Amino acid sequence: MTTNKIVCLAITCSFATGILFTSSAHAQTSPKGWTSLFDGKTLKGWKALAGAATFTVENGVIVGTTAANTGNTFLATEKEYGDFVLEADVKLESQKGNSGIQTRSHFDEKARDGKGRVFGRQVEVDPSERKWSGGIYDEGRRNWLYPLTLNTKAQNAYKADDFNRIKIECIGNEMKTWFNGVPAAYLVDTIDQKGFIALQVHAVGSPDQVGKKVWFKNIRIKTSGITPTPFPAGVYVVNYQPNSLTGYEKKEGWRLLFDGKTSDGWMSFRKTGFPSKGWEIKDGTINVLASEGREAANGGDIVTKDQFKAFDLSFEFKLTPGANSGLKYFVTLAENNSGSALGLEYQVLDDVLHPDAKLGRNGNRTLSSLYDLIKAEKPAASVRPIGQWNVGRVVVYPGNKVEHYLNGYKVLEYQRGSKEFRDLVEISKFKPVKNFGEAPQGYILLQDHGNSVSYRSIKIKNL
Repeated sequence: MTTNKIVCLAITCSFATGILFTSSAHAQTSPKGWTSLFDGKTLKGWKALAGAATFTVENGVIVGTTAANTGNTFLATEKEYGDFVLEADVKLESQKGNSGIQTRSHFDEKARDGKGRVFGRQVEVDPSERKWSGGIYDEGRRNWLYPLTLNTKAQNAYKADDFNRIKIECIGNEMKTWFNGVPAAYLVDTIDQKGFIALQVHAVGSPDQVGKKVWFKNIRIKTSGITPTPFPAGVYVVNYQPNSLTGYEKKEGWRLLFDGKTSDGWMSFRKTGFPSKGWEIKDGTINVLASEGREAANGGDIVTKDQFKAFDLSFEFKLTPGANSGLKYFVTLAENNSGSALGLEYQVLDDVLHPDAKLGRNGNRTLSSLYDLIKAEKPAASVRPIGQWNVGRVVVYPGNKVEHYLNGYKVLEYQRGSKEFRDLVEISKFKPVKNFGEAPQGYILLQDHGNSVSYRSIKIKNL
């Protein structure tokens, strides 16, 4: 889903009885170090791209108006920007609408049969019940990068029928957002070091949404003398810089379980050192090598040398067509299995080509499910194509509540040791295993299921 963003200039403006009033003085002034991106009178320095929605200037405010039978439309700066802090005010007429602000974005003029496509990171303005305002979406490319399921404390910042203040900070690979002063998203991304800024009027799906307005004002930018703004503790960072941690993550207690270069911290689940075959560490990834789909027939599973109790675990994985693997947690190694070691499993699977997706009960062996126990309820937008990197995440709270995430979407939750959990175990393949999944602590495991699968950026934080 895409979004329309609203930006603000230093303009005197008030809203009363449904009518927008501004002072007659439209001179644009900004504090020292800031530059206004809108002169209050014209769209000089901006250009419309991709769709047929319109942009006008009314009473010193940029007004975007939705149109029928068109895709998303953008008003883009003619200039490109690298590092910056941007502030803007945004207001939606329709609470069924959606908007956003593009950052470091680009335009493919040949896409969509010559109509063109804008692509790049966008900060969401979302009045829906989903409440993802301030989240980060990758328009025209990877879909959601930072949905606000990752920071629920920011989900109530949106103000209906009023202007909303957006702050965006892009410095190097780091991007942070604030919505009405509330810290919302923290993303580390390695692509798009510069590009244009754009205001979005989203496409509409029903006739009653045609002609609805989006207002943008007080749009200003600072490109020099900028320093990172501190974020409060406890915000999850989506970090696409492989096998790395930001200073903020280190301070929060995160550590890497894979350094991108060596097998340090890992061993065979048979406790005989790291496997001499079946696994390969190359180009910053730890790879299961193919062995005709035979489970644990080559190198076998690998586990961490440390055990964990309550934790927040994040990892990236990349599947090949038809591949099967998994990340298991609370692995005790007490069963001495000849095949794969037992544990609660975050399923890593090609749901389309691997037959296991159709086994089990009601889809409980599909990607990101709790294998053979609970199906992951994942929207199509949460799954990236085979051959691309996906982000998995498992959170185990001190009270034994567990959550699975896929690319930022929360896809399931359950209570370890509850009656509901034990009832599911009773009708699963794990019924013969005493107290399955209820160990007080255990190893983290990467599964060798005989298919080629890659992992990287495996990080953990004790809770």
